[in-house]
Amino acid sequence: EMIGLYLADLAAPAGDAATITVTTIERRLSGLAWHYQQRGFALDRKDRHIATVLAGIKRKHARPPMQKEAILRDDILAMVATLPHDLRGLRDRAILLLGYAGGLRRSEIVSLDHGKNDTLDSGGWIEIMDDGALLTLNAKTGWREVEIGRGSSDQTCPVHALEQWLHFAKIDFGPLFRRTSRDNKRALEARLSDKHVARLIKQTVLDAGIRSELPEKDRLALFSGHSLRAGLASSAEVDERYVQKQLGHAS
Repeated sequence: EMIGLYLADLAAPAGDAATITVTTIERRLSGLAWHYQQRGFALDRKDRHIATVLAGIKRKHARPPMQKEAILRDDILAMVATLPHDLRGLRDRAILLLGYAGGLRRSEIVSLDHGKNDTLDSGGWIEIMDDGALLTLNAKTGWREVEIGRGSSDQTCPVHALEQWLHFAKIDFGPLFRRTSRDNKRALEARLSDKHVARLIKQTVLDAGIRSELPEKDRLALFSGHSLRAGLASSAEVDERYVQKQLGHAS
């Protein structure tokens, strides 16, 4: 009961707003549970005194997470059209097209290797064949394979874009997507961070004029790495089971 009162006190209003966020309150509760466990006691978070107060706090103060907007086919084509025809542009073009065609998480994109088990931090690998590419991914729901076919045009084909990047970056093994040198003439050894994918999506959304009727701040908030996955799921005119398998959804 005392913990319930403590949580309620954290959420007590200061003026027109709560003094602390719902997420922070839940984190404080998790911390209390850990300290209880270290001292040999049990803290039942489902106890009615705690659960009732926490439910009331959520009803009053919690905001639903902003739904990220899906990037659709015409959007992704407009986005890649804004990229320059240099080494970084080739890389970023391959990232966007491959991520969209595979419905990949941004962490999955940057964790790929060119070849099986090339690096310790690998999250999977890609194999390029005559009719497309096969991605083997170690994702949240376990290992899965993602097939990506070749497009009808080299300009929009994710596999062709990847081949162009690998050729000019001279990558035969190791991390698939890497940083480039300052003069943008060669690929370095270091693997890209997944934050680059997020920044790339936001910047190309702005450059392509997608949802230009909205203020820039709102446009940046609407799109993220998840927009690639949402776009494929929204555009795919197939049975939901196949979308689930391709994206690696648990349900």
